[in-house]
Amino acid sequence: MIVVWQITERCNLACPFCLYDKRRVGNRREADAKTVLRFARLLGEFQQSRQERVLISWLGGEPLLWSPLFPLSHSLREEYDLAFSITTNGTSLPRELIQEQILASMTELTVSVDAFAEQHNAWRGWPNGWQNLRAAMQQLAQKAEHRGVNLKRRVNTVLMRDNLDTFADLCHELATWGIHEITFNQLGGRDRPEFYPSHRLQPNDVEHLIKMIPMLREELGQQGVQLRGDDTYLQRIEASSRDISIPVHDCFPGERFLFIDEQARVSPCSFTAASLGVSLNDLHTVNDIMNLPARFSAARQQQLPVPCRNCTSTRVFAKFGG
Repeated sequence: MIVVWQITERCNLACPFCLYDKRRVGNRREADAKTVLRFARLLGEFQQSRQERVLISWLGGEPLLWSPLFPLSHSLREEYDLAFSITTNGTSLPRELIQEQILASMTELTVSVDAFAEQHNAWRGWPNGWQNLRAAMQQLAQKAEHRGVNLKRRVNTVLMRDNLDTFADLCHELATWGIHEITFNQLGGRDRPEFYPSHRLQPNDVEHLIKMIPMLREELGQQGVQLRGDDTYLQRIEASSRDISIPVHDCFPGERFLFIDEQARVSPCSFTAASLGVSLNDLHTVNDIMNLPARFSAARQQQLPVPCRNCTSTRVFAKFGG
């Protein structure tokens, strides 16, 4: 079971394509630590009773800004042997203390890198950020390998027209950072609709990407790095570039994947939190978790959520395949 948990809407960077750009006005919600601890313990009991491994993946905003993160993760790892991962913009990674806490409590680390230094730093509003991130990732890799710590290290890139031509070269550079995997997302229009039209991938861009992937995957494999995203994933990206909808009537919701937002709603994915979300306050036993798939399926059968009529879930379309 993979549980992606969005714990904060706060962020300290200024990415023009992201909903959590620090320049955007409005309240930034955060998860309640007591609620997170209670339900995470329930997930620990679920793991023990079902003998089914649970990975909790912290997401933001910038999750490293949520102060309870490391104490809570370390405690739950010790108590229930839960596995944890985190997706971060990397601004905190150069700090020695943060590196030690990641090595002590995380199973997977994903950092966001979208381009080479000049472009990446400009997009993020982080002077010298790319250089600092590279050094920090290489340090983490050296520490993990020296200590025999099993920490999967991954880089994720948001692909758009602006960075597609340099993606292959960027991947080869990232392979020198001591990482294991590279994943990618297409630029989405839901978060920043004002940015999307002029930067989105067009059909000819995706055609170029599809031709590029097999050789790039082979070359990276020779460098010891896996490039994820199988043919199903590329087909979803191509359909999006052509504004073709792909409805999904049954994704087996809640069986192997859950999404929890900062408002303490659990749902089959981030797109269905508003329509299918169940409050964590209504879940008190392992059986309540086990009953979520039936609960989600019944709700979908009664009325298929709008996002399901054109599903863009990277989980459903095998972002981590390949």
